[in-house]
Amino acid sequence: MSSEEKNSQPLLLTPAQRVRNDWKSLVEKVSYKAIVNNIPFLAFIVLLCVLYISNSHRAIEMQRELNAQNRILKELRWKYMDVKSQLMFVKAEAQVIKNAEGIGLKPSLLPAYKIKK
Repeated sequence: MSSEEKNSQPLLLTPAQRVRNDWKSLVEKVSYKAIVNNIPFLAFIVLLCVLYISNSHRAIEMQRELNAQNRILKELRWKYMDVKSQLMFVKAEAQVIKNAEGIGLKPSLLPAYKIKK
């Protein structure tokens, strides 16, 4: 066989040689030179990670604040309903008559009438 025939045929590698070549290519990809060439990309990835972490912390803090505001709102709603029910009780006719007796007022026994000119 001539040297031309050897070059024209594809090289058949054994499985061990293929694994060795795969490891060599992986080491070349992770080598110092490859890392230095990819510094802008790695910096961009780090920036994205920092933004993602800060955004998640901000979202958690906002959720905590929202939960606290909801607790305050529930308490204020409860106070509103309590005051409203007390006001309705005080405005009831029997309660008004009872409170008016304390200052000397009595309910009218005659129905209301209109004065005409």
